[in-house]
Amino acid sequence: LLLLLLLQVMASCLWLGHSELVTSFESSCPQFFFRETPPNDALEPENPAWICQRYKNQYYFATLYDRDRRIPVYSAYLYQPGPGKRPKTWLVEPQLMGVTYPKTMEREWTLLNHYGVSLEQLSKSQAILQDYKNLTGLNRGHLNPSGHHDNSSSRTATFTLTNIVPQDAKLNGGAWNNYEQRTMMRRTQGCNTTYVVVGAVPGNSYIAQGRVNKPSHLWSSACCEVDTNHRKAWGVIAENDKNEVQLLTLGELEDVLTQLYGGDQVSLFDNDCPRE
Repeated sequence: LLLLLLLQVMASCLWLGHSELVTSFESSCPQFFFRETPPNDALEPENPAWICQRYKNQYYFATLYDRDRRIPVYSAYLYQPGPGKRPKTWLVEPQLMGVTYPKTMEREWTLLNHYGVSLEQLSKSQAILQDYKNLTGLNRGHLNPSGHHDNSSSRTATFTLTNIVPQDAKLNGGAWNNYEQRTMMRRTQGCNTTYVVVGAVPGNSYIAQGRVNKPSHLWSSACCEVDTNHRKAWGVIAENDKNEVQLLTLGELEDVLTQLYGGDQVSLFDNDCPRE
């Protein structure tokens, strides 16, 4: 009987390791980071949540989430663009309410109707659809864009409110979209694997009556493996009220972010990614 109990405890511990809210990316979904090395903790907010973004029993990307500001700090994924329809349904992260909730992203409606969750309860833990209604001059801006994925499940997984920020509408549809669609395609030519980390620098203003932070800047960084001995890397940054994107070296982007965050030196990738 004791052995049985021990086995049950071990099984439940193993299962916990599969949960969506994790204690570290290195131990749960390291595959989304070059050399399995996430950004250093210079970007870490006061009240972080590490999310291995899980949909239909599979991890599709990783997000460091700022619980207080209700926006992602960054999302990390592999760049694998392909044609396909843009999803329509928005999802939320049940585990931000507690680990007893489903380990996979769900629709608000599902949680309210099948799990006895109240909208107030959900809204305490994260941004909800209501927060992004009636925006003026702002869009729901993806960090990890659906167009950088080549199948419907991975595209759907990007449509979680833990992967979006209030983004300037002109920037989202203009220069930022141009970077995501054209510049990325051009820059990744000859790459075998491209690791991407996209983030948002918290700003001083909020939407939804102070619930959701409007970032001051959006940034993106990439490290691509051309072959075992050659890599290339780059970064971009944009102010969240101007329709322009600045192309930088990875080292330049890390320095700019270090200044904007006002803390320790930011490192986005393992040292084998070129900074120049």
